[in-house]
Amino acid sequence: MSASLFSVRLVGAAATLMLVAGCASTTHTSSASSNGSFVPGAGTSVTTSTPGGALGVATTSLGPVLVDSKGFTVYMLTADTKGHSTCAADCLEYWPLVPAPAGSDVPQVPGVSAALATTKATSGAIMLTAGGWPLYTYIGDQAPGQVVGEGVNTFGGTWYAVSRSGEPVMAAAESAPATTAGGGSYGRTGY
Repeated sequence: MSASLFSVRLVGAAATLMLVAGCASTTHTSSASSNGSFVPGAGTSVTTSTPGGALGVATTSLGPVLVDSKGFTVYMLTADTKGHSTCAADCLEYWPLVPAPAGSDVPQVPGVSAALATTKATSGAIMLTAGGWPLYTYIGDQAPGQVVGEGVNTFGGTWYAVSRSGEPVMAAAESAPATTAGGGSYGRTGY
């Protein structure tokens, strides 16, 4: 066996072990408070939820965002338009829609200023909207409060977590490292 083939197999085996170890140690903890809102683990706190439990608000690393009934971050897609989902079957495999609650009325969520309503997904299912934007979750988020889908550019647009006002939450850009006026060699030349 060549050294490069052995290295590839060794790296593949290590990656598999890390994946299995990560999956085996994942825990999902949540509890319901007396008002029925969820209080998920993983450093998040859900502050409100609808009476039907379809949506809530949680504090994540992005600040307060909309979450589904399980505390998972809710996203919108820039390729969608208000009241119209463009996410087809292949998209919905990775970005499941947030289903509308049973019944004809969508209750407002305390602390959420966005108008909540419904629209029809490309699959024909009825899904929730906030501020007109169709709402989705992301299969890459493995625990409540994660925001792995933030800024992902796929399926014709960019995915953003949704704020209480129904607008996309844009992650703060990382600042560039400070530089000196003289450049990286601190004004010295000739090395």
